[in-house]
Amino acid sequence: MGAVCCTPEEIDFGREGAFGKVRIVQHRLTGREYALKYISKSRCIELNATHNILAERRLLEKIEHPLIVNMRYAFQDEEHLFIALDLMMGGSMQFLLDRFSTLKEMQVRFYVADLLCALEYLHGRRIAHRDIKPDNILLDDHGHAHLSDFNIATQFYPNKPQRFSRAGSLAYMSPEIVGKQGYSTSVDLWSLGVTAFELLFGKRPFTGKSSDQITQAILHDDLVFPDNALELISQDCMDVLRGLLTKAPSDRYGCGQGGISNLKKHSWFRGIDWQAMVQKTAIPPFKPNKDESNFDAVHELEELLLEEVPLRPHKRIAKTSMELPQPETEDSRHRQWMDEKFLPFDYTRNNFEDQPRHQDTTRSASQTSIPSPTPDLTINPTLMTTSTIDGNAPMGGNGKGLTGTRLLRRVGSALDHYEQAKYKAQGYALTPNDDETLSALSEAGKHV
Repeated sequence: MGAVCCTPEEIDFGREGAFGKVRIVQHRLTGREYALKYISKSRCIELNATHNILAERRLLEKIEHPLIVNMRYAFQDEEHLFIALDLMMGGSMQFLLDRFSTLKEMQVRFYVADLLCALEYLHGRRIAHRDIKPDNILLDDHGHAHLSDFNIATQFYPNKPQRFSRAGSLAYMSPEIVGKQGYSTSVDLWSLGVTAFELLFGKRPFTGKSSDQITQAILHDDLVFPDNALELISQDCMDVLRGLLTKAPSDRYGCGQGGISNLKKHSWFRGIDWQAMVQKTAIPPFKPNKDESNFDAVHELEELLLEEVPLRPHKRIAKTSMELPQPETEDSRHRQWMDEKFLPFDYTRNNFEDQPRHQDTTRSASQTSIPSPTPDLTINPTLMTTSTIDGNAPMGGNGKGLTGTRLLRRVGSALDHYEQAKYKAQGYALTPNDDETLSALSEAGKHV
């Protein structure tokens, strides 16, 4: 997930964020797959990320859109916090950029249109993402772009219409963030402009050899296009980039009166069916290859082989209010805060805001909060699964919770493209799959 904040020493940020690891999991009853993000509570305290993780959990419960990576479940055990999200098997935009160096204009136009639909939804709810960049844009297996990673997203209110904190990834921060001028949702349009520029030309528009140089470039340098820009993109595309990368928020495309709705009328987007974009019936210009891994395979293996402490379920210890000790240290207070505030969530419980749901053509569905207790975790010899989220779920004649949620670790698609002998050479062997209804044990990598 995204960086919690900038530090003076860092220019760009590593791709492993505050929420730690991500694995592919499967709902045992429905067969649907999700991305399970998790972090140990101790690690969360160590990173001083408690507030961000709880804020992300609360915010994700408020939103649902076909072009956003939506939360589907949330729960915790004694040692870990878990969020299950829509699974995006097309990989990240960063992986696409690393693979092809640059993308064609029509391809970038489609992705920008996808993201504008997501941002129009968020900004209509006074929510700013604050960390739009290629790492946080994920493709589904059809090729639609989705906005992910709401770790530092924030919501504005009438009594607090602006923020002044510096948050995000420096190279994609807007002038109003790095200049601490006070900002609102306008920052997302700048970041979208930086991202589009990078996808088209293979480099960012404002660079430097240090964080101070990048800050000064963002604040004061003019936007300069490559000499051969007009050989690569149209005048309309160039105008949109200039409009998004306007330093004054009031003059920036997608901001001010009319907002994103006016930007969608720009001639660069002529011919786009916006309703089809939201419904995901528009045909993307690029479809990820399902027969290939769309993730960084080296990173996948590193995650597998170098993980110090494999994920193990730790059943929560039930305590009455009389048994709860008064926290004596700052760490114990943070742990109690997570225990109390990281509430369970199940998107199947009821309708979101009593509105019709968007139908995701891949795996999306409605989301809701749930009053049920957190799930217990159990282990059998070959799989890690979660038992029913609903502690009161009826049990079937076979002794299994028929209405509960079970998640199991599966082999990630990246691993399917390596010979088993290569794993064995490094001390890793695939787990035999004796039950056709279950899957082998494996990591799936960090990307959703």
